[in-house]
Amino acid sequence: MGLRGSSAEEPKGFDREVTMRLIRYLKPYTRQVILAFGFMFAAVIGNLAGPYMIGQAVDNGIRVGDMSRVGLYVLLYLGALVLGMLGLRGMFNTMAAVGQGIIQRLLDEMFDHIQHLALSFFASYETGRLISRVINDVNVLREMISFSIVGVVRDLLTLVGIVLVMFSINGRLTVVAAVVIPVMLFIANIWRIYARKAYIRHRTAVADVNAELAESFNGVRVVQSFSRERYNYDRFRNEINHENLQAGLWTAMVAALFFPTIEMIAGVAIGALVWLGGGLVLEDALTAGTLVTFVLYIEQFFFPIRMLAQRYNTFQATMAAGDKIFTLLDTNLSVKDAKDAYVLEAIEGRVEFDHVTFSYDDETEVLIDAVLDVPAGSTVALVGHTGAGKSTIINLLMRFYEVSEGRILIDGHDINAVTQHSLRSQLGVVLQQTFLFSGSVMDNIRYGRLNATDEEIIEAAKAVGAHDFIVEMENGYHTEIQEG
Repeated sequence: MGLRGSSAEEPKGFDREVTMRLIRYLKPYTRQVILAFGFMFAAVIGNLAGPYMIGQAVDNGIRVGDMSRVGLYVLLYLGALVLGMLGLRGMFNTMAAVGQGIIQRLLDEMFDHIQHLALSFFASYETGRLISRVINDVNVLREMISFSIVGVVRDLLTLVGIVLVMFSINGRLTVVAAVVIPVMLFIANIWRIYARKAYIRHRTAVADVNAELAESFNGVRVVQSFSRERYNYDRFRNEINHENLQAGLWTAMVAALFFPTIEMIAGVAIGALVWLGGGLVLEDALTAGTLVTFVLYIEQFFFPIRMLAQRYNTFQATMAAGDKIFTLLDTNLSVKDAKDAYVLEAIEGRVEFDHVTFSYDDETEVLIDAVLDVPAGSTVALVGHTGAGKSTIINLLMRFYEVSEGRILIDGHDINAVTQHSLRSQLGVVLQQTFLFSGSVMDNIRYGRLNATDEEIIEAAKAVGAHDFIVEMENGYHTEIQEG
């Protein structure tokens, strides 16, 4: 299975395979998830109890002039607030810890897997887009796990709880309050569609920006050599980053339309409730405390609806992000050790190409029935025009790619029969494009042999004529250098 190279993301509904794989990541945290649900129930109970206590304070305290009861219900109200706050905090803290643990495991697995993918994978997939996929999609999963899994249940329970409590207090007012629910659900559904499209467009634009930045920065030498700075800037500013701006503005506008509309509907519902309920209070058919309770519940009622509309898009994004991540993790290792691969012992260095044929794209053959025999200890130079296959021979010898036909042998050992680590650890290669890693000069020289002593590193530098200019650097071999 390979990764798609396109940055476009199609909306995904429920994906059973993605969901089941995510649940498997949750299994080690079963206790924490159960604890989070316990905190969630405490938060729901606290939120539902608060308005009821205020109504009781009005009816059984203020209306009868009993301040001791007012004080009691105020204390109970404050207690409900504290319970809700502690429950909410415990829920988020617990699930945040679970989310961080799962994200750490996912990133570890992805980093390890990507390192072992063949060079052919990186040749066909932009590094910037790959990094964008890894970072952005993992953050989507983090948001889903940390805030949405338990949050959805909390929002649904809050909605159901509010409706049940309101019906138990006064069914007539509940019906009045419920009239606006179909309107709100209709608006939320319309918003969901536009928000999904806006979200996909914005994420695609961000991925394009990341890909362009990575490509331009990695190729800055070529950019400057051909004086492409102005052209690249104009293209980035007027096309790629302009689309990022427009996508961001469109996303913000969609959000700006939805939430004020919900607030307006909530205001209409409260106004209708006060108008009808106020008349009932004047007719002594309803107590003032009950009316206050209903107003407070209505204010609470619309918040979970707003959150559920948002969480739906998070859910869809999670399905898409999970699909991308697991597609990456399922990408086949085109170059991997055989099940019975053995460790290649210390080699003398004889290299044989036994009728080797190779193609990068399964169409154009770079090597055709190549035969080569290089005795140990000898020096061989491969000379030829660009594309003749010089680098290909080295890539195949390092086993960065698999041969299409034939065999490559070192001291008579087929390199496909030995472990990659034991093969590459005994080969030294100077690549056409030298890459320096962040760290000290000594760290970079030691990169291929971590157990090398400082003395061995200095001797190696002397052997290639690098010692003199290294010691002239600010801190010699301990001078810190940056990537590239």
